[in-house]
Amino acid sequence: MGLRRAGVAGVVLLLAAVLWWGLSWHAVPMTLQGYVDADFVRIGPTQAGLLTGLHVMRGDQVRAGQALFDQDDVAERAARDQAARQAEESARQLANLQGPARETEIRQAASNLADAEATRDRARADLRRLEAAAPVGAATMQARDAARAAWRSAEARVAGLRAALEQARAPSGRTEQIFAQAATAAAARAALAIMDWRLSQRHVVAPDTGVIADIMAWPGEVLDAGTPVISLLPPGHIVIRLFVPEGMLARIHLGDWVGLACDGCPSGLEGYVDFIAPHAEYTPPLIYSDQSRAKLVYMVQARPRTGQVGMLNPGQPVTVSPPWATRRGNVR
Repeated sequence: MGLRRAGVAGVVLLLAAVLWWGLSWHAVPMTLQGYVDADFVRIGPTQAGLLTGLHVMRGDQVRAGQALFDQDDVAERAARDQAARQAEESARQLANLQGPARETEIRQAASNLADAEATRDRARADLRRLEAAAPVGAATMQARDAARAAWRSAEARVAGLRAALEQARAPSGRTEQIFAQAATAAAARAALAIMDWRLSQRHVVAPDTGVIADIMAWPGEVLDAGTPVISLLPPGHIVIRLFVPEGMLARIHLGDWVGLACDGCPSGLEGYVDFIAPHAEYTPPLIYSDQSRAKLVYMVQARPRTGQVGMLNPGQPVTVSPPWATRRGNVR
């Protein structure tokens, strides 16, 4: 009798354990709910000014470097022209200091030197003749002294004209002046580069390939610097966001492949986990108990394959097959 009662008690305990396990066990879901989101690039001017033109509309496909919108650039063009003239004048002055004299001046200096050398040679010949004639009384001592003075004067003139010719052929101006003018020319070129940049900023181009998602300003509006005009969606900025219960967080890792499915989408869509939130996305004001922990969820972000990005639209609900359902491994 005692054994029978013990057996019944054992069966009751076993059934109770099975019942408790059944009530406390939660099946691991094979799908999770998420949605398509996007990191939009909001493009605006770098300078305040009047918006004068738009080159795109919503839904347009654009490539990197394509014109998006323009601002009034009258002041920038005038400033750029002024800077260009100043840079040109500075460069011309530097070239004048560094370069030789004009060709006509060089030819004139060479001609003057040739005449002076001819005069010197005649003076030398006259001096030699008189020096030979004076001892025998064929020439006076005064004539000889005058010839010697004429030769010395002609020699000095030749030396002066030779120096003048060398000066004409050499860069003119002092070294300090050349250095100072070179610095002025460099500053003028830098000012021109700044004006070119400011002018280019009045004509904004797409930083990347993508779709024009929205237009937030129109011609005629005066905008502050940084005010968004166009919202651009590059292909690589489409992501899938889903929320994973705290108990399943340890099953998901960066790089895990996940399956994606949505209404009207072709089969075989995939993505990989590239971000897991370090903190709970939703934490109700409850004591951390076994029951409240089940209410904690963490945001997980997956990025679809590059070739499948165009099949997904921001805001679209997506059913996500987690890594334990796809068993596709990890991209890392």
